[in-house]
Amino acid sequence: MRTHCESSTPAPRPGLSRRSLLRIGAPAIGLTLADLLQAESRAAADLGTSRQKSSRKSIIVFWTDGGLSQQDTYDPKPDAPAEYRGSFRPIATQVPGITVSEGIPHQSRIMKHLAIVRSVHHDNGIHAPSSHWMQTGYFGPTLARNAPQKPSFGSVISRTLGTRQPPMPAYVTIPKSEAFGYQGAVYLGKAHNPFEVGGDPNAAGFGVSNLSLPNGLSYESVNARRELLKRFDTLRRDIDESGAMEGLDVFKAQAMEMVAGDRMRQAFDIGAEDPRLRDRYGRHRYGQSALLARRLIEAGARCVNINTGNWDHHNEIDRGLEQHLPPLDRAIGALIEDLADRGMLEDVLVYCVGEFGRTPRINGDAGRDHWADSFSVMLAGGGVRGGTVIGASEKWGGSVFERPVSPLDLLATVYELLGIPLDTHYEDSSGRPTAITTGAPIRELIA
Repeated sequence: MRTHCESSTPAPRPGLSRRSLLRIGAPAIGLTLADLLQAESRAAADLGTSRQKSSRKSIIVFWTDGGLSQQDTYDPKPDAPAEYRGSFRPIATQVPGITVSEGIPHQSRIMKHLAIVRSVHHDNGIHAPSSHWMQTGYFGPTLARNAPQKPSFGSVISRTLGTRQPPMPAYVTIPKSEAFGYQGAVYLGKAHNPFEVGGDPNAAGFGVSNLSLPNGLSYESVNARRELLKRFDTLRRDIDESGAMEGLDVFKAQAMEMVAGDRMRQAFDIGAEDPRLRDRYGRHRYGQSALLARRLIEAGARCVNINTGNWDHHNEIDRGLEQHLPPLDRAIGALIEDLADRGMLEDVLVYCVGEFGRTPRINGDAGRDHWADSFSVMLAGGGVRGGTVIGASEKWGGSVFERPVSPLDLLATVYELLGIPLDTHYEDSSGRPTAITTGAPIRELIA
């Protein structure tokens, strides 16, 4: 058993105050980033040798907020009555014997890379508790208590594996954190909350506000100030009798590197991509978010979560899917092909998942309601055995027919693929060691 806990924040030491520090001439940028980096450093120190620094694996998640319809994507039911099967027809895939919906043609053509799990289930049909279950592996919030109880799997990945290449954050959400607030770190510490991109990568003039310089400052002036600070380094350390300045210099330098350094700016500069590749992903939020995710993984991020939303189709589901399913399918297909072309697919897990699926029967408003008794998720790359279908729902899709898979099993599979020991524990807010999951990996899915 691995038990890790964060150390308490050390008491203030005598010496220069923060106000005095600013008077001496600390840069007027990066203070918040510096605080976060300092917290991340403390967390990393607490991990000791448990962090699996040798792991090359990363993950890109498509979180389908609201619940993607399995019948209209990964688990079509062509022999069911019309009010069950819907309007999408099944189509053959690249792999003989496996069919999917005509709504996801891009994924059908790369089925050799995909694994579909058609027998996921849990016991709640409300968005918030279900999102918590699928994000954390634990049932937690209710309508009377909505606060997150456990850390998200993205935060667990950040805490356990860390970034692959500083100064890139380990965990990033595009455009921002969703899942009803359950994509955070909770008791793992603020350093493992996601870095939010905050904007649409497809928008003209896309930029990241957290990496923007204040008005009146240029990158040239900031870099000049950085060089000046280096020259005054010895003098400033002589002034600092307590040693606090030395520690703050480190974190402020890291923060400045995030803001003014080339690595971060280049990673987020999606305009540097070949326009033909951008077209291949699709000139929409889903496509450009997927392309940005690939760039961030290349630059050193460990987990990038793309929050797509828009899947809670209680009314006119065909209209909703016609609007949102083609760009999602194109983004996933282009990402997986791009990763394969670059030789990255074996090290990057792609995961498409939501809090639940949709009802087998179409309702009176031509929509599908919440359904957790049986739904589907998709995984690819990262050590997944492609061309695989795991489990099955019954003939009309109402329940699991074979090989039931729980949220805990899914997260155990993700952690196993990323190289995270499944016996890893962290102390919760009450000081009790808590497992990151108690599920079992889907062994037949792992190559």
